[in-house]
Amino acid sequence: MVMSEHIVTSYEDELKYIVRRISEMGGQAERMVEQSVLALTRSDWGLAQSVVADDLLLDAAQRELDERAILTIAKRQPMAIDLREIVGAIRISNDLERIGDLAKNIAKRVIAVHDHSQPIQLVRGLEHLSELALDQLKEVLDAYGARDEQRAMAVRENDEQIDAMYTSIFRELLTYMMEDPRNITACTHLLFTAKNIERIGDHATNIAETIYYIKTGDQMEAERPKDDRTTSLLQPGSNLPPAGLEG
Repeated sequence: MVMSEHIVTSYEDELKYIVRRISEMGGQAERMVEQSVLALTRSDWGLAQSVVADDLLLDAAQRELDERAILTIAKRQPMAIDLREIVGAIRISNDLERIGDLAKNIAKRVIAVHDHSQPIQLVRGLEHLSELALDQLKEVLDAYGARDEQRAMAVRENDEQIDAMYTSIFRELLTYMMEDPRNITACTHLLFTAKNIERIGDHATNIAETIYYIKTGDQMEAERPKDDRTTSLLQPGSNLPPAGLEG
């Protein structure tokens, strides 16, 4: 009886460790996104280098969590919700690692845009986009902590706000490049930055879908339609709006 209780307690400790590590990785991913955008808007190369270094730590944490989760599955052979918890943690850790990669990519563009002037409204647009993405990330991590599938579903639905803002910024950047070829280099880097931020929102949505799976055992319904209309803006004869962010 004592041995059985010990095994159960040890198993619960392993599950708690995995959940705690996801929380720690989530906090680190949040900081990296916030600092990478701050480094870009302030041309802070030192802060950008710090983000790049932090990505190595997040990569290591993801590998360690995956190994721990797989070992737990092999040792304990969990069933039902316990198995979904562990498989879900593996999926979430992968999304958090990818968010770290995207933050690193943003940070690496700091030196590339340092010597180029950046239209202030576009910089503010990127800041707003990153705020939306960070809000989504924080909300989905809170939903994970509470195992609240309703909050997770709300995060998935709210991703359309990020898509709409990204499309608006994309239009503005194209407009600036068409108006003055000297803007092309800086605007190209800002385009990649905006796309990276939009992808962070997508990974938050992935985490929301995993939370729903953990809690219910079901996958969410068919993929939510993306409101990314940037491809249509590149078609011949497309009408671009005048400079000035929409909304």
